Amino acid sequence: MSLIAITITLLLSLLLARPTGHYIAQAFSYEKTRLDRWFGWLERPIYAIGGISKENQTWKRYAGFVVLSNSVMILLVYLIFRFQGVLPLNPGGIPSMEPTLAFNTAISFMTNTNLQHYSGESGLSYLSQMLAILFMMFTAPASALAVAIAFIRGLAGKPLGNFFVDMIRGITRILLPISFVMAFVFVALGVPQTLEPAAFATTLEGVKQEIARGPVASFLTIKQLGNNGGGFFGVNSAHPFENPGGLSNLLQILLMLLLGTSLPFTYGKMVGNRKQGRVLFVSMAMMFIVFLGISLFSEYVGNPAINALGIQHQQGSMEGKEARFGVAQSSLYSVVTTASETGAVNTMHDTLTPVGGMITIGNMMLNTIFGGVGAGFVNVLMYAMIAVFLSGLMVGRTPEFLGKKMEGKEMKLIAITLIINPLLILLPAALALFTQEDTISNPGFHGLTQVLYEFTSAAANNGSGFEGLGDATPFWNICTGIVMFLGRYIPLITMLAVAGSLAVKKSVPETAGTFRTDHALFGAVFLGAVLIVGALTFFPALALGPIAEFLTLKP
Repeated sequence: MSLIAITITLLLSLLLARPTGHYIAQAFSYEKTRLDRWFGWLERPIYAIGGISKENQTWKRYAGFVVLSNSVMILLVYLIFRFQGVLPLNPGGIPSMEPTLAFNTAISFMTNTNLQHYSGESGLSYLSQMLAILFMMFTAPASALAVAIAFIRGLAGKPLGNFFVDMIRGITRILLPISFVMAFVFVALGVPQTLEPAAFATTLEGVKQEIARGPVASFLTIKQLGNNGGGFFGVNSAHPFENPGGLSNLLQILLMLLLGTSLPFTYGKMVGNRKQGRVLFVSMAMMFIVFLGISLFSEYVGNPAINALGIQHQQGSMEGKEARFGVAQSSLYSVVTTASETGAVNTMHDTLTPVGGMITIGNMMLNTIFGGVGAGFVNVLMYAMIAVFLSGLMVGRTPEFLGKKMEGKEMKLIAITLIINPLLILLPAALALFTQEDTISNPGFHGLTQVLYEFTSAAANNGSGFEGLGDATPFWNICTGIVMFLGRYIPLITMLAVAGSLAVKKSVPETAGTFRTDHALFGAVFLGAVLIVGALTFFPALALGPIAEFLTLKP
């Protein structure tokens, strides 16, 4: 039954991907469409108030406006966090945030990471949740989606467009309508949506119990759809108010996968080569299924030491998992949330088996198995260009991608993008292991994995945690804040520069010697590039963490 449920979930995601991808392409078209009639009434006043025109921007202006606007938003929400203790809509009397925690949280949500060094229900007031967190949960994915669309336009030889127009369209035409409808669905399933303070109940033992609640349903929808992942409650989607049952769990998985699985079809339509979009989709789907299979097998087998005693062999490893979801749905959720760079959890990743935990880290390190809204697909296209470049070297031809020559300038920018991720993960992880021993709860290999996971999650803008770390300290707040900021904006800037460079190049006519990028062969080369260039970069770190932990478990 568990495998049937997983199969149905993945088939539903597949059925939604293509029509959603084509809708996204239409939503961002600067030509007249019927969507202008449906959403123009909402967008025109915003353009007028902001003085926004549809004038095309160079890649430098586009990238500059991305970083500048996002930085201003970070400052504004930082101030809200710092003064939430004296601001209204705070029935729980939650105090203002400590400066380094406010710094970390503001960057975390604006970079689509949602790494939380606080407990959701006790760290933020209702005002902070609605005015700051929800605001960033819309603007952060909309900013990344805008960059992905501009990048695709550049590859197609078109102007990059206007960042503010693209960001507003991402909110008004995609994120807001779906979130609005799904919020009512989650309310119907039992998710709270109220501004009333926490409820109190008296248990059978006569103890007074505080039951946190709030505007959860509206928070939940954009949390999953926008690949944000931050939980209204500290235990995230393991909380019954945030994930009441099997149907809500299914809908959350579908929302997490929706935009990431759709973008290959958006890409294929916008560049005029739908077969290439399908090749990328199938390649990513294959990696996803393989990783999911490994995770399921590992969690069902469980800890070898426990299995040697004949315990938990049939039901698998239930440690840290919700009994409502079991092993299968917990493993599926853990793979989906890290493959889509969402970061929501319905099980504690720190309690996964070593191999199951390695799969979640591997998803974030590669950041190409669908990936988060916008930024993940830009990473996918980066690996596609690497595959084309390597193929060109092997046959002695100047590599071409979509009819544009890939030359030294583009490959240098891609090399910078490729290098920045391991640097942002491995260097601060080494510093933390050297200086923060007291904050690492587990000794040995598992402790190393905890630290590695924290910085991988920050650099990949995922936000899930292995937990077990004493991360609510200035060191962790500042270090992960810097990693999140650089991990978000350096790749976006460098890849926009690649798109800007390719956009102005003349198309090269296709010949018999041109390496086709819409065939199965290219899919195989793409997978090889991801696994060889991406996976081997982190293999030594994984060997010292989850692999070593697995090898030391003795039955």
